[in-house]
Amino acid sequence: MAAPDLDELLRLAALLADESGAIIQRHFRTGIAVDDKADLTPVTVADRQAEAAMRRIIEQHVPAHGIIGEEYGPERPDAAYVWVLDPIDGTKSFITGKPLFGTLIGLMHEGRALLGVVNHPALGERWVGARGRPTLFNGRPVSARPCEALAKAALYATSPYMFTRKADAAAFERVRKAVKLAGFGCDCYQYGLLASGTVDLVIEAGLAAYDYVGVIAVIEGAGGVITDWRGRPLGLESDGRVAAAGDPRAHTQLLALIAGKRG
Repeated sequence: MAAPDLDELLRLAALLADESGAIIQRHFRTGIAVDDKADLTPVTVADRQAEAAMRRIIEQHVPAHGIIGEEYGPERPDAAYVWVLDPIDGTKSFITGKPLFGTLIGLMHEGRALLGVVNHPALGERWVGARGRPTLFNGRPVSARPCEALAKAALYATSPYMFTRKADAAAFERVRKAVKLAGFGCDCYQYGLLASGTVDLVIEAGLAAYDYVGVIAVIEGAGGVITDWRGRPLGLESDGRVAAAGDPRAHTQLLALIAGKRG
């Protein structure tokens, strides 16, 4: 079977975003029941139904591809192509009625990010990235903005409490003190804002692959840089610590400050 071309895969990713978004929106602000997973993070029927729908579509269109999802685990994770799905990134936002939650859809090919979608159904906003192509926001190209110094940077992290290890918390505090503005609570929306040039830095820890794979191509296609805290490319086996910047100069300074060096 011939490998699908990139345009075909992008159409499939758009279908996944459309179908999952429609399901999620039917449940948003309806007072649905919330369950606690083993790690005490919340999950709803919207999370489960949205991921199940995306899995069915992938199985129908590209049955040889692998799937890794937050709610239902891995299938064929060693395949050449692996879809990485987070149906609702920001379930806490979703269950409290805040519209900044999103769906993350990523596709890895031979261990490298090939495409990614950051979809925000409650806002009608979508970023799409693909290797070698400019990132699109609602169909139009966007780019990250220049930021030559951390002292001029706007930084986001989902929460200051996600840096649970002492060394990670200390690194985050060094970064927070060095930037012009630090904000919290955007979930995956912050990566879209970085790609669109209204945020300069994102730093996070404690993530799973489905929390970051979908944003890699979005950031890179906008001219930004996204790596782990040591500057290594992100992959399925990364340690969950993410450093993203719209300007490569700011990324270099960010990594130095994380490491405890002068930025």
